[in-house]
Order: sequence, then C-alpha cells, then structure tokens
Amino acid sequence: MTKLCAQRGWGTIAAGLFSIFVGSALAGPSLTTKHEKGRCAIRGHCGSESFFGPALPCPDNGAAETPTEEVKKKLVDICGDKWSDSDVCCNEEQLDALQSNLGRASSIINACPACKENFFNMFCTFTCSPDQSLFINVTDTKPKGDKYLVTELDHLVSNEYGSGFYDSCKDVKFGATNGNAMDLIGGGAKNYTLFLKFLGDKKFLGSPFQMNFPRPNTTAFPDMTPMNKTAHPCNSTDEKYRCACVDCAGSCAELCEVTEAKQCYVGLLPCLSFAVIIVYSVFLGILCTAVAAHVAYQRHSMQKNERLRLLQDIEPSDDEDEGDIVYNVGMLDRPTKHYFINTWCDRMFNRLGYACARFPVITIVTSILVVALLSLGWLRFEIERDPVRLWVAPDSAAAQEKQFFDDNFGPFFRAEQAFLVNDTGVEPGPVLNYDILAWWFDVESRIQRLKSLEGGVTLDQVCFKPVGDDCVVQSVSGYFQGDFANVDPEGWQNKLLECVDNPAGCLPTFQQPLNPHLLFGGVEETVLDAKAIVVTWVVSNHPEGTPELERAMHWEDSMKNLLHVVQGEAEDRGLRLSYNTEVSLEQELNKTTNTDAKIVVISYIIMFLYASLALGSTTLTVRSILRNPANALVQSKFMLGIVGILIVLMSVSASVGLFSAAGIKVTLIIAEVIPFLVLAVGVDNIFLIVHEFERVNISHPEGTIPERVARALGRMGPSILLSATIETVAFALGCAVGMPAVRNFAAYAAGAVFINAILQVTMFIAVLSLNQQRVEANRADCFPCLKVRRADSGYLNGGAGHAAGEEGGLQRFIRKTYAPTILGKKAKVIILAVFFGIFTAGLALFPQVELGLDQRIAIPSDSYLIPFFNDLYDYFDAGPPVYFVTKELNITAREAQKELCGRFSTCHQESLANILEGERKRPEVSYIATSTANWLDDFFLWLNPENSKCCVDGEKPCFEDRNPSWNITLGGMPEGQEFIDYLDRWTQAPTTEDCPIGGAAAYSDALVIDKEHLTVPASHFRTSHTPLRSQQDFIAAYTAARRIATEIQNDVGTEVFPYSKFYIFFDQYTSIVRLTGALIGAALAATALVTTILLGSVLTALVVTLVVAMTVSAIIGSMALMGVSLNAVSLVNLIICVGISVEFTAHIARAFTFPSRATLERAPRHGFRGRDARAWTALVNVAGSVISGITITKILGVGVLAFTRSKIFEIYYFRVWVALVLWASTHALVLLPVLLSLVGGRGYVDPESDGGLEQDLRSRQYPALLGEEEEEYESDY
Repeated sequence: MTKLCAQRGWGTIAAGLFSIFVGSALAGPSLTTKHEKGRCAIRGHCGSESFFGPALPCPDNGAAETPTEEVKKKLVDICGDKWSDSDVCCNEEQLDALQSNLGRASSIINACPACKENFFNMFCTFTCSPDQSLFINVTDTKPKGDKYLVTELDHLVSNEYGSGFYDSCKDVKFGATNGNAMDLIGGGAKNYTLFLKFLGDKKFLGSPFQMNFPRPNTTAFPDMTPMNKTAHPCNSTDEKYRCACVDCAGSCAELCEVTEAKQCYVGLLPCLSFAVIIVYSVFLGILCTAVAAHVAYQRHSMQKNERLRLLQDIEPSDDEDEGDIVYNVGMLDRPTKHYFINTWCDRMFNRLGYACARFPVITIVTSILVVALLSLGWLRFEIERDPVRLWVAPDSAAAQEKQFFDDNFGPFFRAEQAFLVNDTGVEPGPVLNYDILAWWFDVESRIQRLKSLEGGVTLDQVCFKPVGDDCVVQSVSGYFQGDFANVDPEGWQNKLLECVDNPAGCLPTFQQPLNPHLLFGGVEETVLDAKAIVVTWVVSNHPEGTPELERAMHWEDSMKNLLHVVQGEAEDRGLRLSYNTEVSLEQELNKTTNTDAKIVVISYIIMFLYASLALGSTTLTVRSILRNPANALVQSKFMLGIVGILIVLMSVSASVGLFSAAGIKVTLIIAEVIPFLVLAVGVDNIFLIVHEFERVNISHPEGTIPERVARALGRMGPSILLSATIETVAFALGCAVGMPAVRNFAAYAAGAVFINAILQVTMFIAVLSLNQQRVEANRADCFPCLKVRRADSGYLNGGAGHAAGEEGGLQRFIRKTYAPTILGKKAKVIILAVFFGIFTAGLALFPQVELGLDQRIAIPSDSYLIPFFNDLYDYFDAGPPVYFVTKELNITAREAQKELCGRFSTCHQESLANILEGERKRPEVSYIATSTANWLDDFFLWLNPENSKCCVDGEKPCFEDRNPSWNITLGGMPEGQEFIDYLDRWTQAPTTEDCPIGGAAAYSDALVIDKEHLTVPASHFRTSHTPLRSQQDFIAAYTAARRIATEIQNDVGTEVFPYSKFYIFFDQYTSIVRLTGALIGAALAATALVTTILLGSVLTALVVTLVVAMTVSAIIGSMALMGVSLNAVSLVNLIICVGISVEFTAHIARAFTFPSRATLERAPRHGFRGRDARAWTALVNVAGSVISGITITKILGVGVLAFTRSKIFEIYYFRVWVALVLWASTHALVLLPVLLSLVGGRGYVDPESDGGLEQDLRSRQYPALLGEEEEEYESDY
C-alpha cells in the first residue's frame, strides 16, 4: 500500500523537480551560447504550455548570482553545508518548490543515505549550480507571450557519477511492498543510462520538458564539462552514508555456506547405489569362486570314488533291499523334539476348534452378536473432510504455528484464480488480442455482478479491500482501471507495454501496482506474446464456523459454476480456461466417486466366485464330475465362500464401529481401501483352513467332525496366529505416523485384520463343521434341505468322496517338478545370485525415490483442477508469500530493536532483517525471492521529521525538535511507553500521496500490541519464495525456511518460525525418511521377535526377516521406477507390505519348522535329507495354498483398483500392491525355501502329524492304497 501511494505521487515529484527553475523574462530565447564557469543555462518560471500544464523554466545564459542570506539559509537546509559560500543560479521561489518535491522523493529513498545524498546532489546541482552552463545546454524553446519556455535541453552527467548514482539506488527497497525504489524513480531501469533516460523523458506526470542525457563527448560538446560530483557508494565506510544490507548488497555480512542439501555422489551414482553395487559384485565373485571350487572338488571326488569302487565288492547288502528299514533318506534326519510353545498353541487351537465345531450354532450366534455390538459404534460414525485435519498432525509444529498465525494475524486470504491459455492449437500462441480483451472484460464484469445462489452474496461483500471500497483483483484489466472503454483498439498494445514497464503509472482501482509476473505466463520477449494470462480475485478469510466464512464459500460455489460456463466460451474462441476457487480442492478431495460403487461390488463378486470355486476344487475335480455330475451339488462350497466374504465384511463393520465409538473419524481412504485390503488378507486363511481340513479328512477319516476340525485348526491355528499377529502389529505401527488420514487408516486396518482372524478361527470353523455335516449327509450346497441321492456315498475318507484320492494339477506340479527343481544345487546358486541382485538393485534405487504428494494425484483424474495445477506450475511466475513470525520479544527495548531492524547503521549485522536480506541474495539455496517487509524499519522511517507529512503533531513533524534528534543510529528512537504510543498511531495512519509509509494498510494485521505490558507479543516480517514448480521445490523451500528461522532464532534470542500457507502439508517431509527407516525397522524387529517365539528358532526367524526385508527393498526400488514418491500414504503402505510379506512367508517357514511327517515321508528317495527334505516338505504341504489362497486372492483384490478414477489409489495403492504381490510371492515361493534349505533353523515334531489312517498305511508300506507312484527324482545331488 505504501508503494502504491508513493507511485501515485512520483509523477508529481518528477514534474516539480523539472519545473522549479525560475528566471527573468527575456525578449528573445537566450539559448546556452556560452559554456563557462559562473554562468547559468536556465533560471526561473516562464509559464506553462497549457492552462493545466506544469510550469516550464526560462532559458537564461546569464551569470550566477550571490544569494541573499534568506535564500542561502534555505539552500543549506535543503542541500547541505557545501552550498553555504557559493553563487547560485536559483532563487527563493525555486527553492520552495525544490524543498517540497525533494521532500516527497525523500520518503521513497531516505532508507539509503547514499542514494538520498546522490539524488539530492543531482537535483540541487541541476537547480542551483553556479556552473550550470558547463553541463546544461538548452536546445529548444517555445514562445509564451513575451517569454520563451524551455522545451528541450541536454544534461551532461559523467559516466562515473551516473554509474555511482544508479548503483547506490538500484537495490533500495521501498516500504511494505518489498518493491525496488528504482521501479518508482527509474521505471525499473537496469543500468544508469536507462535510469537517466527515464528521469529525462517528457511524459504525463513526468518531466515537463525533454531532458536528454547524452554521453560525454569532447567532439560533440567541446566547451562543456559533465557534472561529476562525488557519488557516495551505498556500502560507504562513512556511517553517515552507509546503507543497510536490505538496500545494498555490499553492506551485507557473508552468510555461512549451506552444505546440508548436498548429496554424496560417485560419478553419476549416489554413494549408496555405488556401495551396494560394489558389495554385490564382491558377493557374486565369491559365489562364483565357491561354485567353481565345489565343481572341481566334486570331479576329483568322483574320480577317486570310481577308483576305489573297482577295488571293493559292490554287491548290495540285504539291508538295502529292505524297504521297511530305509524307506526314505529324508526320514533319517526328521525332527524328534517337540517345541513347547507350538505344542501349547496347537492344543489351544485344537480345543478352540473342537468347541466351535461341537457347538456351531452357539459360536455363530455369539460371533454375530459381538460384531453387532461393536457395530453400534456406527451411531457415532463421522467422516473427516477437512484437508488440513486429514493430512496434518494436530500436534505437529506446522499445525501449531498455523494456529498461532491465524489467532494473532487472522486467517490467510482466500484466492480464486483462473488461467486463460492459448495452447489448443498445434503450437501455443499469444493469448491477447483486442477481441479477447473485450470478452474477458465482460467475464470480469459478470463475476463482479455475480450473486450466490444462497444468500445472494456478491464479490463486493466478500472481497479483500485494503484501501477504500475497491476489491483486489489482479488482472490485466487493472492496467485499464477495469473499464474496457479505456482500451484503445489501435494503441492498447503500446499502453500495455508502458504499464508493464511502469506499473506505477497504470494503477488499478484498488490503487496498488500490478506485478506483471503475477499476470502473464509463458512470456518470451514481451507480454504481448504471453501464452497465458492469470487473474486472481482476493477474498477475505474468516475463522471456521463464522457466517462471514459461510458467505464467502457460497459465493465461491457460484463463481465456480460461472467459470465452468466461461470454460465453454473460451473453447469457442480457441482458448482454454482452467480455474480454482478456495473451496475447490476440499470438494474434489472429498468426492465419493474416487472409486465407483460398482468396482466394489465387482471386486466382491469376483472374490466370492473364486473363493467358492477354489475351495470346492479341493474335493471336486473334473474327473469326479464326469464320473458322477451329482457330486458337484454336494462337494461345491459356494455357501462356504459366501460366509468367508461375509466374515470379511463383518470384520470391517466391527472395526469401523469400534474406532468410531472411540472418536476416531473415518476418511475416504478407509472407506475405499480397507474393504479391499481385508478381503485380500482375510480370504487367505480360509483357504489354508479348508485345504488342511481336507487333508485331515483323508488322513483321519475315522474321527468325528469336531475332532477332524479341531485337528485341522490345531495345525493351521499357530500359522494363522503367526501371520495375523505380525500383520496386526505391522499395521498398528502405522499409527505412529502423525498424519490423521494415515494414522486412522492404520488403526482401522489393524482392527479389521485382527477381528477377521478371530472370526476365522471361531465363526468360520463353526460354519465349516456344519458344511461338513451337510457333505457327509449328501445334501446339496446352498440348499441343505435337499438330499442328493445319486451322489457318491460320503462315508469314505471322512465324507470327501472318491475325489479325495486325486491330486490336483498344481499340487502334482509342485511335488514332482517345482520343489525338486528349485532345491537343486545349480538352481540354488542361480536363485541366490538373481535375488541378491534384485536386492542390490532395490537398495541402489533408494536415492531415486522422490518425496512429496502432488495435489494432482490426490484428486480424481478427471477433475477440473488437474489442468489448473498444470498451468500453475507452467505459467505462474511468482512464489508464495512467507512470513517470519517472532513471539514474545520486547521490541520496546533498544537492544531488541537492533536485533530486528535492517535500515539503520547500528542494527546488528546478524539481525533478522539482515539475515533475510542475505538469504534473498542467494535464492538458489534459500528459495527467498523478495526483500522483507520490515514493519519496524518502516515505523521508524515514518517518524523521520524529513517526512514532514507523516507523523505530525499539530502542524509540525513529531520529532522535529526532539533531543536527541531522529538519526540513522537509532539514537533518537522511542522506547517503552513512548514506543507503544507512536506504534499505535502508526498502525492507524493511512497511506497517502504525501506519506506513502503509513502503517494502516500494510501492517495493521502484522503485529499484536500489548499496551498493558508494553510489548509486542507477536509480529511477522513478510517476504516471498521463488517460483516453486514441483514437490521437490516446495519441500526444499520449506526446509530452507526452517533453517533460516533457526539461524534468526539463535541470533535474536526468541522464538522465530516461518509460516506460509503450504507449509502445513510439507512438515512431514523433514523427518519422513528417518521415520520410514524407524517404522520399517520396528516392523522387521517385530517380525523377528514374533517368529522366534512362535517357531522356536532364531535362524529361521532371521531368514524370514531377511526375506521380508529383501521384499520391502524390492518394493521401494519398484516405487522409484514406477514414479511412486515417498509420503505418509506410501509409508503406511510399506508397513502394510511388511505385514503381508510375512503372510506369504510365515506358512512356509512354519511348515519347514514343523514338517508334516506324512509329507516328509514322500520326499524323493536318495535325493533330499535334513533341511532340504524339510524345505521340500514345506513347499509340497503349503505352496499350493500360498499360490491359490494368498497370491491369487491378492491379485484379484488388488487388480480391481486398476479401474479406479483416482490417481492416488492407482499410484499409491494399485502400483505398490502389484509390486507387493509380485515380489512377496516370488521371494516366498522361490528364495525362502532355498535359504531355509541352506541356513534354516532346527525343526520340531508337529503334534498333529502323529496317528491316522494315512500314516498307518504308510508305515506298513502300502503305497498303492495311498494312490502314489513309485518313482525316482533326478537331482543335482
């Protein structure tokens, strides 16, 4: 605001400075014919060219005169003591005008004494120098009555003075606008010749006559000597002229180098990537060496054995013919000890299964009642929609700082923004022409007149008005005062270019200069070729829940609808319009169409069909159906599949009810992702239980149904306990993330998985028991009242029918081909090399994972905000404002004032203002683009008695007769009560043409004054960031602001923090890498601990943990390749990946530790023994269930997310979970068995492996009754 009023007055200043010369009337034009010392060139006023025009000087080549005492005193008061004994070419009336106009200029430049002194020297010398004719030459005049008016002259200024004058002023900042004073006094000149040209050009509200500044040349000006007074540098060693750092780069202290942003590289590779590649290369070399040595040793041993065999009797012994003595080498090393924790868990689950199967109805009813009771929490069901409350931890520093800022300075403005872009053709082109301007003026007029549908609110009622009654609308229309009548069809382009070069000359109705960087995008040479124009409507913000805020939101809704219509109008003109209102982002984030309802339904239908068919395939094969189609009616398990899906839904409902009752709000992520997650996780255990139950039906057909169910759960229960415990713990670790949306998601997911596991080992067991009763009674699936009399008798094999003896194709492939192949020696070497290579690649890609969560990803892919955010990054050439806030600093004391100020000679070199200015000068590391608006500096400048129209008591300046006087050393500045009194007056002082540094408009909301305790408990200092065009830029800017605030805080000695509107969303990235490592490490530690306890083997637990860690590493590497950045959402996904990876590995690891004796006895003869035999047994026993019950169910559950309309689900869930399924399944099914066969821990006896028909037949060696084939396996052994 201060800058605005100053700009309005600069024309008046310039006009006065060039028209204050008074001289005597002459009969003819007295051009400057004589150029010598002591002679004038112009003097006095001779009138004006028009009635309202400014007065022009008279040509006068006469001698300089000795001034009267009165004139001399006035001249010394204005220009200094050096004029006390000099003849002059000026008179008293001229000095009066000079004093008035220099006084106005002083308010713009007096912050820098050197600039002010050089400026005064220039005009005092021009006006009064006795040697005027040496550097001024009148070149044209115009008659006016009996006088002549000077209309053009040449003014010679030396290169040294011109350069020094410009250098002393080029960086001077003016008032609260943070703008350069050069924009006002020099038209934004980039060198001294342009600076002087701007000063001399004849223009409205500028110089009243043409003043040329030719470069000194003895040939062109043989008798003239350029004016060459001493130009004081802004970093002068003389404190009288030395300027502050903010106004002079040479006065700044050198800041410490910022090294924290540097990353270690070896060539083009990050150090981490280079190190892991080297380590892997060494590992590969050692592996190859070991393999080569082993092969050489084997060949040597083989040759030696062949020689020995020739010398020995090679007839087989009688024992080798006795199959009942050594039936299988693998059995020689079978486990013989029991593990007490497993035995206890087995017994507990056995009893639980027996009770549930014995009393199925009671179990089912009880489960339903418990779920219904938990679901009562739905009565307190709430959905959190506020983006800040969703994505920001309420106890985070950023959230607390935002609250402090809002409480003390008011909520940040609301901004409605639109981009009009010309990029719909083959190549982007200029967006502006006369017809487009006419249409856009009409659009802005419609928005001005727009009334909201609710309440009839208009823009005038909600907009921000800094001064007067005019709304702040930053638009190209502002250069024409918002009135299309001011747009000349022929000359609008030149007018626009003039306004861009000198915004002060084209003020909008709200009287603040328009920064071209905020209005035009895609500019190449001039704004006329801009590819986009940017328009911003600024609306006042208010606290939540207030009627004022509600009115603003109603108007924004109506504006959004109007801009949607305008979008179509733009398309008709070959243009594209993108827009955003303050309510848009929240509305788009909360759209319930992120995942269509039909996707959810299709997902559950697919899962139900697969579960029903896959579960039925355990006892129902094509051969059995062809033999007797009626078997399908009995052996199918559609009802079992339905119950499994219902249990998943019940667990989700119970979890939501439980946490809703606890006051934890639901988010859309919870509503749309958890059903998929629990579905993918929950169905797995159902497959494992059913598959194991069918095996028990074969091995123990003599038992009752409750006994068989109990035995099945006794075997699979500990495995389910292992996976469910680790999953729940891993998910719950996500609660450590501060972001509410993620923390709530983790809590709901952990609860749902835990409740789902409980229901599976209780309610599902009861339903499984009822289903088995139906099967053994030959009753139809889905219609148990109907008995299928033509179905095969169900008494054999526990009601499994004739199909039970048939081995599925997948199971046969695993037993005969897959397991023996990957456990071969050559295969192991290849597998280790490949998977550790994947591990290395994953680690090497860690540095490539970027941080951030692009807003364009968080909203639906078809949202109208996507083009807006694209245009914001591509075309908006300004950064967001940033405030450095001080708390509880006693600024009424002189020492505290020195800690904050910047424009005075005694300000501390490392004061807040000087540090910020130093950082501004290195934007590549600070991301600070503009000088700081320092209210303390401007307040003290307002007190300067030279600004005679600012602080006034009666008719004279406040500090005019003060002792000590106001000075650049702060010696005469107020303290204590006086400081508070004057500060209160300043914050109410308007910004006017006579006093452009009044504080009402610029600083009334920048500080909190405590009149009772005589202090300022809170204040802010405003600057702005460089243009931020990516998530990395935003994160780096936030990190830099934190660093700067810490430096200031250390120097100032009070709390200082940075605040910008976007900081609250980026606070997480200051610690997310460290938090990710800690949470994943904790999850892996939990995995190792739980696995060690439940499996009884540290080695096996370490192998499982290593495989899970390698899986997570591969997933993180995949994130780098798939463009998935690290943020709180992907962090929780990584924790989930740990839990689900354990599910893939836990069942195989447990089957290895507690091998089934019946399966172990089927290991290939003379092939596997020890750990190899147990690894083969684990694969044969559970790999089929892992593939059909875990891998495929997760593929189906995750695959549905590929059809979502939301990019956040497609990128952060679908992509990550696809990588999870791929890497977890391959690591569990390929790498884990190999590592277990090499370094796995000890095995234990499985309590459920003893007894039963199958073992009895095998002990008697009746393979024909077991449906087996006698066969030998070829292997590397």
